[in-house]
Amino acid sequence: MIYTIGQIEELTGVKSHVLRYWEEVVPGFSPQKDLTGRRTYSQHDLELIYRIKFLINEKKFTAEGAGRQILEEAQIVQENIDLIKNIRETREILTNVYFEIKKLR
Repeated sequence: MIYTIGQIEELTGVKSHVLRYWEEVVPGFSPQKDLTGRRTYSQHDLELIYRIKFLINEKKFTAEGAGRQILEEAQIVQENIDLIKNIRETREILTNVYFEIKKLR
């Protein structure tokens, strides 16, 4: 679903000027613009806004600090994805070795 800035403001309670400020200070938060230059927000953008809002209001981060925290979280997720990929590759190798040993018996 695609949202306008007004819809995002209604859904999240975050004022449009704050959203525009977050675009400047939070890496990765950059909603698309339509052909007329109006901001359009995706479901991912909406979820990111809720995360930023939580970090600022509940965890008392600054907007810049929330941006850094989100980058750190994204890095951890990527590291976990890489780890899972490595585990799968290792499992495949070990399975192949197992079957090769079984053939030799």
